Amino acid sequence: MENNGDSNEDYDSSLPAEKWCGDEQLYQWKGFWFRLQYLPGTRQVLDNFKPLPSDVILASFPKTGTTWLKALLYSIINRSSRVCLRTTHPHMLVPTLEVQLYGAQQQSFSTFASTSSPARILATHLPHQLLADTVKPSDCRMIYVTRNPKDTLTSFWQFVLKSRSYEEPWPLEVAVEKFCSGVVPFGPYYDHVLGYWKESLERPEKVFFITYEELKDDTRTHVKRLADFLGCPFNGDGEEEVLEEIVIGCSFEKLSNYEVNKSSEHSQWMKLPFSSFFRKGDVGDHRNYLNNEMVERIDTITAEKFHESGFMYGIN
Repeated sequence: MENNGDSNEDYDSSLPAEKWCGDEQLYQWKGFWFRLQYLPGTRQVLDNFKPLPSDVILASFPKTGTTWLKALLYSIINRSSRVCLRTTHPHMLVPTLEVQLYGAQQQSFSTFASTSSPARILATHLPHQLLADTVKPSDCRMIYVTRNPKDTLTSFWQFVLKSRSYEEPWPLEVAVEKFCSGVVPFGPYYDHVLGYWKESLERPEKVFFITYEELKDDTRTHVKRLADFLGCPFNGDGEEEVLEEIVIGCSFEKLSNYEVNKSSEHSQWMKLPFSSFFRKGDVGDHRNYLNNEMVERIDTITAEKFHESGFMYGIN
């Protein structure tokens, strides 16, 4: 794997910047917003990453179900992964390209358990608008998960509050403002979602698009659909029992209670405890935090961005 170093040749303090959380600024590059420390890794992914046709790439906007999908995908592809899930955090089983495999925290593919899988399972938060030229020629498969914008915002806000990097509180009103204006890491959220949604309509055989709510509502059915899409269906002897074990073993209740996922040990790439990646996972949790004015503002933007594009989602 080639490493271009951390040169800020095309992205530095001269880029458009806006205050995000505390004293930190986000920088706009190619139409999306990034924390400065993740831009070198992003550039290296786009310049150097060469997906294999057998690769499976999980793409998502932050806080939309990424950790859960990592566990599910690893289990679907490997089948006998229950021991791994009990002892290894999902983010170590399925590494994130621009954070763990490229950039300042670069680690070897061999560091991760996914290298022993029938297929490499990788993850990214990069928008399809940037990643398309990298992944399309490879013919690899992609899975994209999205989540109700109000729940995404609420989960992201709660996640930031857990971060030790910010000593000052981050008011919810400020978080709402930044989300609505698109100034969030890897945002704008709506552009991110629509990029993958449109690609899934054009190439459904290569891009599997699912919502967090669908997966929560009928996990078993959608795990079967994912297995079919990945070319490893549950149709052999004893496979129905394996399917059931995966659904139960990857449930929020099970995953969040494994010792490794309750650990205060810090992840090397984000300096956050492993436990911070598990909160509630409830659909509609935003109702416990957002007032009517906030809900109305987000729903108005959702109708404009999603519904006018033909994606009837996100207002409920």
